Amino acid sequence: MTEAATHGTGLDSAPPGDLGWNLGMVLRGYQSLFEDVVEGMPSGIRGFQIVSAVIHRDPPSQQALGAHLAIDRTVLTYLIDDLVKADVVERIPAPSDRRARKIVATDKGRELLEKYEERVAHMESDLLAGLGEADRKTLTSLIGRLAMDIHRAQPGSIPCEAMDHLP
Repeated sequence: MTEAATHGTGLDSAPPGDLGWNLGMVLRGYQSLFEDVVEGMPSGIRGFQIVSAVIHRDPPSQQALGAHLAIDRTVLTYLIDDLVKADVVERIPAPSDRRARKIVATDKGRELLEKYEERVAHMESDLLAGLGEADRKTLTSLIGRLAMDIHRAQPGSIPCEAMDHLP
């Protein structure tokens, strides 16, 4: 018997399908807390994600931003319109293609993101409070790697739609 099965703490002791249930529960809990801490952010969670991606990932165009976040281009246009109206981001001609638009954060957008990132960091810390520091780092690293593997394999998948089909 493996050590994980003996101690009942590893995947070896969980029946097939439990991974989906576990991920769903974590995602539901995270989503609920996330909505609360970004209350007041223009366009809520999606607004936060857009501004974060614009600042931290610097996508070359609005199209690249939508692809990275897996947000349909028509929905993305409305979200960006709301963020522009709130003076959080602006559209500028993309340096590589003057017909395309690049989304950049305004000074107000940078300040707003900094404020909300602090709130999100505290929320994530509270969510993971039951894990030791090493386990937190391992969990976030493994989930990040898995998410990027899935994103590369299924670039058109929309994470928000996945929420509707959780076990």
